[in-house]
Amino acid sequence: MRICLVEDDLLLGRAIATWLGDAGHRVIWVRMARDAELTLADETFDAVVLDLGLPDGDGMALLRRLRAREDSVAVVVITARGRLDDRLDGLDAGADDYLVKPFDVEELGARLRAVMRRGQHDGGSNDMLQVAGVRLDEARMLTFVDDRQVSLSPTEFGLLRDLLRNRNRVRTRRQLEAAAMPESDGQSLDVHMSNLRRKVGAGIVRTVRGVGYVIDDPPVLPR
Repeated sequence: MRICLVEDDLLLGRAIATWLGDAGHRVIWVRMARDAELTLADETFDAVVLDLGLPDGDGMALLRRLRAREDSVAVVVITARGRLDDRLDGLDAGADDYLVKPFDVEELGARLRAVMRRGQHDGGSNDMLQVAGVRLDEARMLTFVDDRQVSLSPTEFGLLRDLLRNRNRVRTRRQLEAAAMPESDGQSLDVHMSNLRRKVGAGIVRTVRGVGYVIDDPPVLPR
């Protein structure tokens, strides 16, 4: 993987960059929000490891700007902000995962692999999934709504793929988390689902209260 590491702490940044490099990844390490913005605009990455507390700005603002320009690169936030509200804010801003400091670099590596698996095509299924005006191209990892391409994060893509593969069948929260976000803390599914609905249309995914979610074919319109 090509990974952009955004971390201002010298010791932690060096440790992460060294470990990821030894694991076979190509790592570009920057320590400032401005440098991160320029690097992410000029180069293509598979994933971003993003610290929130940066000397010249807030990593959360950087994340929001990434998503505002429909950049779907996988983002794993690393931060000392460990309150539930902070974690939910990060996921709501578009992070695919959120890791609280201190942590072991091996866990960061596992989280990155999990995030990337969520958006990968695994073969053994139809490359094109669609319902109503939503079309998902698994082979190319592209999503279209009414023939307009929309940008989904790997987690959002994984959730939509699982719901489309199982359309007309209610998927429980546990099933969705196992399929698309195995590191979930139980709170983040709702945030990712809210972001997904905002992008593909609120009427596509139906909530089954107390159970989970389903995509109906054709969609069941709310009364």
